[in-house]
Amino acid sequence: MKDLFTWVKKSKLHPLITSAIFHYELEFIHPFPDGNGRIGRLWQTLLLSQWKPHLAYLPVETAIRDRQKSYYTALCQSDKSGNSTPFIELILSAILDALNTFPPSNSTVQESDQVNDQVKSLLKALENHTLSAQELMTKLNLKHRPTFRQNYLNPALEAELIERTIPEKPNSRNQKYRKIRSNGSAT
Repeated sequence: MKDLFTWVKKSKLHPLITSAIFHYELEFIHPFPDGNGRIGRLWQTLLLSQWKPHLAYLPVETAIRDRQKSYYTALCQSDKSGNSTPFIELILSAILDALNTFPPSNSTVQESDQVNDQVKSLLKALENHTLSAQELMTKLNLKHRPTFRQNYLNPALEAELIERTIPEKPNSRNQKYRKIRSNGSAT
């Protein structure tokens, strides 16, 4: 397990692939007498949410439960071939299906307008600076960190309007945020 965690930290693969391989390898190692599947899916969700925070709410567990027989078949095929590709393909298909169950992010005009206004105010406060969450909250005259994260910071991150300066450590105490230009580069 230590080697697997080390590999995840160093992996240069796309996060979707890395998370699926981690899930498969945990199942293959089978470190617990029971619950390895649940732990594998939990870790996969964690890895995905570190890449894209909104994926923390992705119902991968449900998508896999709905194709449980295929899940076990893909595990067996991967074990027999010594290659995790069948498992990765199944997981990616399950993630796609789970994503397709989400309603559009602007499901109501009121909800969309509220998020847009809050994100706009965050972008205005950020200007062309690189600021910490606390600095942003001060500029926005906000005191409640969970509200700031839920209504301002996370929607801006999910919309890829801003980015973390330390993306590999989203909870770093040194974390700061900056705007992303329309061409994809940071300002």
